[in-house]
Amino acid sequence: MTELQVVQSDPPPGFIDLGLGNPDSSLLPFELIGQAARKYFSTGDRRSLQYGLEQGDGSFRFALADFLAAAYEAPVDPSNLFVTTGASSALDLLCSLYTSPGDAVLVEEPAYYLALRIFEDHWLKVVPLPGDQDGLDLESLEGSLLETRPRLIYLVPTFQNPSGRTIPLEQREKIVELAQRQDVLLVADEVYHHLGYSQTPPPPFALYAKQVEQVISISSFSKILAPGLRLGWIQANQKMLKRLAGSGLLDSGGGMNPFTSALLRSLVESGGLQANINHLRTEYALRLEAMADALHRYLPEATWTLPGGGFFFWVRIPGVDTAEFRRKANEFNVDLRQGALFSSRKGLEDWMRLSFSFYPAQTIEEGVNRLRECLDSALVSR
Repeated sequence: MTELQVVQSDPPPGFIDLGLGNPDSSLLPFELIGQAARKYFSTGDRRSLQYGLEQGDGSFRFALADFLAAAYEAPVDPSNLFVTTGASSALDLLCSLYTSPGDAVLVEEPAYYLALRIFEDHWLKVVPLPGDQDGLDLESLEGSLLETRPRLIYLVPTFQNPSGRTIPLEQREKIVELAQRQDVLLVADEVYHHLGYSQTPPPPFALYAKQVEQVISISSFSKILAPGLRLGWIQANQKMLKRLAGSGLLDSGGGMNPFTSALLRSLVESGGLQANINHLRTEYALRLEAMADALHRYLPEATWTLPGGGFFFWVRIPGVDTAEFRRKANEFNVDLRQGALFSSRKGLEDWMRLSFSFYPAQTIEEGVNRLRECLDSALVSR
């Protein structure tokens, strides 16, 4: 019998997909989650199998608030937290409630390409914002706010996917000020905030959310625990969360993922989540170093900036169409993600995203070596 596919991405044996932004299966804490499950089942509490509270299990939100307060070194009120089935579902829900077809949304250039898919599903007009490794161009942001009157600003402010850049504190404060002044929702996708290796990021946008109605932070356990849990959270002003909780989706279906959140509560309370994050930071730092070394060795003509955290390198090879390069690379049993995927205007043709999260150091080196072989082959065939 042919084995049926279970997961979204499953590279065949011998194939190295350096574009895959997933955690390595060997890093998913199976036993830790199993311990939490056994502890929860021992309580005999069946309430999590019922329709959940719209905002999310109160006990879990208290545990999550304590974890975040320690991580952010600032108070976090559980009443400002809303449980979701991940960052993607949170973004989709926000688009459903706060946008209409034809509305403008401002995004970074480059942008997380699957967020662009969600905006496309909602028929939104995507307007790119220029920036570099030092952050966003604030003059362009202010001009776009006045010109397009957008409904949303969407940012991945810390260890951005794909560029790896982090918006500095002074820019964050200015962006919040602009969002308030123009009364536009600022959605900060902060899923990589806890994964800093050589860099401690500025305070998250989440800390503005309690007082600033326009700021909404979304995050997820997908990068810091396991994506299959489909669990995340929104941190926002209580007025905003009241509207989310009162939506038809939540009224009909109840709170998102009450069972998994109840199951994981003890893991968060016991320090198991933080211990797992500490382990991931150590392991990913080694993989990041391996990719940097391999890029230096095998692709010296490439330009890139060393990320301080997250999952990705944003690499440019001048004069190389990375969409065509990707097609050729597959013949060498290696893959990448072409820059045009991350551009709302289909630019960035000579950029590519490489990830160090899915493979151990030795495999990362071999993958970059295959890119070198592919590039040499392409140059010879010209």
